[in-house]
Amino acid sequence: MLRRSVSTCRLGYITDGRGDGNCQDENECEEHQIRCGNHTRCFNTVGSYYCQCLPGFRGPENFTVINGRCEDINECMNNSDMCGAKAYCTNLIGNYSCTCRAGYINLSGIRADCTDIDECKEDKTQKENICGMNGTCENLDGSYKCKCPSGYTTYDNKKTKCSELSCDHFKSNSESAQSLAGLADILSLMRTSCVALSNPDSAGEGKANGEMLLEKLFTATEDLLSPGRLSSSDDVSGLLVVVEDAMRFIGPQLKDNNTRMETSETEVELAVRRGATPPTGPIHLTNENASLDTDWTTATGNGTYPGFALAALVSYKNLEKSVNRSFEQLKGYKKYGVDPTFQVFSKVVSAVVSNPSTQHLNQHVNLTFRHLKMEERSSVSFICAYWQAGPGGQDEGGVWSTDGCYNHSSNATHTVCRCEHLSSFAVLMALYPIKHPFGLLLVTKIGLIISLLCLVLCILTFKFCRSIQGTRTTIHLHLCVCLFVADLLFLTAISRTKPEAGCRVVAGSLHFLFLGVFSWMLLEGVQLYRMVVLVFNATIRPLYLFAVGYGTPLVIVAISAISRPNGYGTDEHCWLSLEHGLIWSFFGPVCIIIIFNVFFFIITVWKLAQKFSSLNPDLSKLHKIKAFTVTAIAQMCVLGLMWVSGAFLFQEGTTAAAYIFTILNSLQGALVFIMHCLLSKQVRDEYANFLSCICAQPKRKYSEFSSTNPSSSRSQGTRSGHHTGESQI
Repeated sequence: MLRRSVSTCRLGYITDGRGDGNCQDENECEEHQIRCGNHTRCFNTVGSYYCQCLPGFRGPENFTVINGRCEDINECMNNSDMCGAKAYCTNLIGNYSCTCRAGYINLSGIRADCTDIDECKEDKTQKENICGMNGTCENLDGSYKCKCPSGYTTYDNKKTKCSELSCDHFKSNSESAQSLAGLADILSLMRTSCVALSNPDSAGEGKANGEMLLEKLFTATEDLLSPGRLSSSDDVSGLLVVVEDAMRFIGPQLKDNNTRMETSETEVELAVRRGATPPTGPIHLTNENASLDTDWTTATGNGTYPGFALAALVSYKNLEKSVNRSFEQLKGYKKYGVDPTFQVFSKVVSAVVSNPSTQHLNQHVNLTFRHLKMEERSSVSFICAYWQAGPGGQDEGGVWSTDGCYNHSSNATHTVCRCEHLSSFAVLMALYPIKHPFGLLLVTKIGLIISLLCLVLCILTFKFCRSIQGTRTTIHLHLCVCLFVADLLFLTAISRTKPEAGCRVVAGSLHFLFLGVFSWMLLEGVQLYRMVVLVFNATIRPLYLFAVGYGTPLVIVAISAISRPNGYGTDEHCWLSLEHGLIWSFFGPVCIIIIFNVFFFIITVWKLAQKFSSLNPDLSKLHKIKAFTVTAIAQMCVLGLMWVSGAFLFQEGTTAAAYIFTILNSLQGALVFIMHCLLSKQVRDEYANFLSCICAQPKRKYSEFSSTNPSSSRSQGTRSGHHTGESQI
């Protein structure tokens, strides 16, 4: 390329470089890409140039970069017959290509030169792979079809192998068909269509498409599924087996890959895949009541692939009422020492696949069931079960069984079942009635009776014993009153669930009283803390005590009763329902009170330990430990920390925890009496004086009354000095 220089040459010319001022033609095509752009050819002329588009591109006939560019020509769009009818055209940049359609091949290498592939012109082994051992291959232009002998079919897809089609399982003279009116008509319909499909000589007589057969099948089952029709397990097995066989027969005849149909009694969804190679990927079928999750490998199985694969989910809307029986096979579900009663707790569904061997699947399938309406129950378990027909099939009844099927996960509304085989399934609910062991009931009654007697003594003591009157005594008195009434109601009315209104009143009263017990326990903790830490001015006004002790429980019960009025009283006991979280209106405040009292307990014991060390420097180590232990036990008893043992009752098999919880709480009144009455020297002195007054003879009484012993007077004066003080810790 010549170096440009400043010259007076016209456009299209340059100086010759010798400095004599002569001009010569410039070859613009040396800068082809700049002058013309892509996909072009450049032509140099004297003093100028022009560009032309390459074949496959279009633009102005002769142009420069100023007045034109080249664009690709879409040959496939401009000429639909570019590749002919046996191939399809693919546009390329500046060109196009032809690809032969299925059933054709290009042997010459010339575009659009596609010839038919003779699929049948193969050796015997290959022929068998195309149409099967019993099929005959017939070559067509660009394809082929398989002709099947009698008893074999390729359904509506003539390019699949001939598979044997047995119509023997559609026997209208079976025992179940004879006993259940209407089932024989379904079997006759299926058998007629099956025979017509497997007979190559039939000219359409008796044949029907898949959609029509599916509609006829579920229309015919409407009357059979009406309430009261399926009166025996034989009838149930007969219907379920026939529907499952019909799904395997009808599915491959459906035109669409996915079909859904719903009637007043059934809902079905089918997925079908066709082709020379087995399909892969997940399968998800769902309806309002259940869903099926598996994959196409499981649906096809490990056997010979017949050219199609099927998966179906049939849901029966009211069949659970007819199969709420036959639980004889369910063993090993005893819990809490009692045998449960069973109840079908979901809609019954049938899972069907084209795999002929579904008894032992290589990979489990997941079925998710929506529960029926939940009723108030004491203890339940959800069990995944399937309907197991008798050894003779549909003519020998059936029972619910759990073999190869287990509960993967459950919540209040759904259960996920994992099964190693396919059949008709449902979720069963095992109901465990509360049947407490006789020993536990006996311990409860004896403990409550002892507790009531002790609480009566506590109430009389706290009310009339003048030497211990004060804030702590007031707290103890009302705690004992609440606990006495609560234990009395618990002993006499906790299980009287009728009438319902009375049961609700008992449940609400127990809710209020037990919350009252804990409220007074909280006040006990606060008072102990104030007495040990503040020392002086530890008295709490009675108005504040009553506001917390009775007002707080009243507010909680009122809010709970307004928001959940039906939550008071259950089928088993007059207590709070476990549904909708109402029980936390009791457990919530209890947990909070226990947490606060634990704090007060720790601080109080710590302060007491310091006082033992400072006030009794000569006290032996043994006496320190003894005093510390007695105080700690009394504190724990009063603050109700024993209720923590009740947390273990939420686990199964906790018989020991049940006994511990029952003994501690039923004897709480006795423990209060021991800790605050019998272990108090002041109270014991009052008891001794009271007993001496009762047991002493009249002469003894007179002498004591007229005695002027100074020591006696001092003693009385000393005792009277404690009438208004707080009881010793």
